[in-house]
Amino acid sequence: MARLNRSILRFPVISFPQIRKQPVSTATTPSTASKPTGDISSVFPSLSGSASKPLPPRFVDIKKRLIRGHEAQIQASWKRLLRVLQQKRDEIKTKGSDMVPEINFWDLNDVEKRTKFRDALHQTGVAVIRGVVQEKEALGWKELVKRYISSNPTTKGFPSTNPAVYELYWSPSQILARSHPNILRVQKFLMSHWHSAGGPSDTKHLISTSHPLSYADRLRLRQPGDTSFALGPHIDGGSCERWEPSGYGLGGVYNEIFNGNWEKYTPWEMSRRIPVRSDLYNGPGGCSMYRMFQGWVAMSEIRGGHGHLKICPMIKEATAYVLLRPFFSPSKSQDNPRYLDIAYWPLENPVSSSLQGAVPANCQELNTELHPHLGLDDTMIHVPEVRPGDYVAWHCDVIHAVDSIHMGPTDSSVLYIPACPLTEANADYLARQRETFAEGTPAPDFPSGEGEAQHRGRLTAEYVMKNISTKAQRAMGLAAFDTKHRHLFDRERETLEMANRILDFGDA
Repeated sequence: MARLNRSILRFPVISFPQIRKQPVSTATTPSTASKPTGDISSVFPSLSGSASKPLPPRFVDIKKRLIRGHEAQIQASWKRLLRVLQQKRDEIKTKGSDMVPEINFWDLNDVEKRTKFRDALHQTGVAVIRGVVQEKEALGWKELVKRYISSNPTTKGFPSTNPAVYELYWSPSQILARSHPNILRVQKFLMSHWHSAGGPSDTKHLISTSHPLSYADRLRLRQPGDTSFALGPHIDGGSCERWEPSGYGLGGVYNEIFNGNWEKYTPWEMSRRIPVRSDLYNGPGGCSMYRMFQGWVAMSEIRGGHGHLKICPMIKEATAYVLLRPFFSPSKSQDNPRYLDIAYWPLENPVSSSLQGAVPANCQELNTELHPHLGLDDTMIHVPEVRPGDYVAWHCDVIHAVDSIHMGPTDSSVLYIPACPLTEANADYLARQRETFAEGTPAPDFPSGEGEAQHRGRLTAEYVMKNISTKAQRAMGLAAFDTKHRHLFDRERETLEMANRILDFGDA
């Protein structure tokens, strides 16, 4: 990859080439209306301080329909789940961060190490890949970000004074990191751990995990002592949508759980998630892109207590609990020593509209009061210590949080870079995101506004096309996918052809 020309931080951006706006295809994409203005706190009631209103009565009907006719099976599955959760809690308390699988970037082709990594990833939903980018390069990205911010003092962030998370999407560091060949390889590697029920020959569900897409997300430069960016346990990718028939119900993602067979649910089946609408309410920061993994690349050393990531490493059991929790209510008060006993958690009667922690247009938040059996005080563990250039990833349904207080001596800095497959809806999003890149405005999923349109040092489309690889250009929607490659499965070929049409590359 070419080195970044320092002069880009000294001269205003030149004009961009015209990128023709794309018609939205027939995919189940959300509204393309601009998001309200805001920052990262806009999607977290706990950060913004806004009070959560009761959900409308229609959610009573949704809950009733989900379990109607198999209430007994749901009750039995809940009891089985609570027993397993106690075992998982004990395991997590004993093993802690050792549960999180790790693999070195240079070992991605080692079959034995890959197999061990895969098995642990499927159990926990989280992973650390070491040495994806050289430390010097990752630290260079951080310094470049700092110069970009200092050159553009109008840059917004949260909190508004001394920000920890910046409303930046198109800084040079972010573009260079997303287009880095090792990042693209890791994204492809991680997404290979998903599967389709129909196998590679399934042409009914058009998707490719071999062609990662670039998703423009924010960055974090959190300083020692910060207490503002105190994200508690939460799940991204919508909230109420997980129960709604027009949300995750479109693909029947959680059918096994709602049918009383949570043990048969697989978090790693990808075809059911293709039609999902995870942003029904067009919330600022609500994600409409199909992200298999959320992730970030570290630009500093980060350890537990120093502004680090915390996760709940039981993807299957925690997901089942979050989804079933709204159907049950305790018959004992919280101060009763038997409050958590299985026998005292019957099916809710009468049925309420509550979806504990779910608020339209926001993410799904969790806490010990609303989700007591998860034992979040014990099961939210730190990801192992990371160094600059390490990449951390977690399944899109994993419960995660960050240290409420950054008690370390230096900054805790990351570039948020998730792993996204190529689908019809994702190609639609990529076409819209490409326009915001050209304009320097926030990516479509995020709060609207002028963004970086007037920022000095913002990379031009001309520069990017000359200085990143063809694979990276394709990931950004700037070049056509190669549909002639001889090793493509039929499903992949059809997916690439479809994406090229959406991105206005015809049948290239």
